[in-house]
Amino acid sequence: MTTVLDLSNVSAGYGPFRALFDVSLLVEPGEAVALLGANGVGKTTMARVATGLVAPTSGTVRVGDVDLTGAAPHRFARAGVAHAPEGRSVFATLTVEENLRLSFRRSKGRAGVAAALDQAFGQFPALARRRTQVAGTLSGGEQRMLSMARVLVEAPKLLVADELSLGLAPIIVDEIYSELARLRSEGTALLIVEQHIVHALALCDRVVLLEHGTVAWEGSAGDAEERVTAYVFERGRSRGRSGEG
Repeated sequence: MTTVLDLSNVSAGYGPFRALFDVSLLVEPGEAVALLGANGVGKTTMARVATGLVAPTSGTVRVGDVDLTGAAPHRFARAGVAHAPEGRSVFATLTVEENLRLSFRRSKGRAGVAAALDQAFGQFPALARRRTQVAGTLSGGEQRMLSMARVLVEAPKLLVADELSLGLAPIIVDEIYSELARLRSEGTALLIVEQHIVHALALCDRVVLLEHGTVAWEGSAGDAEERVTAYVFERGRSRGRSGEG
């Protein structure tokens, strides 16, 4: 089967600032890959390159058989790539239902909105109970669920999820990762960008560890815990020696 996502020798950045250096990454159909590392190592940039939000300065980005290097985000979306970005990403002045309707009407057309709403509210009962509530008044976890519901209903070929657990209560994180596991069981490949490794390691087949914009290590999830623990320990020792933190 054709690889879902193929980043080959990608470098990228923001103006003069370089964030990624000659990075390569594959995601196979139905596979779940965890992209781990500390703050500022390039994880979010890699997620944005994988979804067309950042164009690489060198290297290639392929989705399936199609070279989408430098293509606009809507072309990635049409190719089956969905992005659940870091943060809450909701329209704060619209209700929960209005947020979902706006997203589903664009992706599914007017005729598909009702079925998509039923699916979203079935997957996230907490949102169903708040369908008329203004999104800006939801809790942080509820806003995160709303932003997730907008993409999970799409059943994409690949979901790129950036820092889903950031700032959320453990019970909400458990619920979101349960939905990711369900989505994967239905055939969607996952690229999970995380700082917190427990959920990511439990869900994913393979782990890619980033450091200073490059791939420091790659291997199976089974082998990753020891390697990631050693990486965190070494970072702590380095900060201690340099007087950081």
